[in-house]
Amino acid sequence: MYKILAKINKILLPSFTKQGLDISKAKKWQMAIIGYRAYVTKRALE
Repeated sequence: MYKILAKINKILLPSFTKQGLDISKAKKWQMAIIGYRAYVTKRALE
């Protein structure tokens, strides 16, 4: 389930690292997306 969700996230959600976003200056909604993507990616790798 998480592998499919990770693929959907990759297509739909923005990649902030490619945009050069500084984590210390990220807005709350950006931090929420980063945390969500990290959680799903970690679960997909297990």
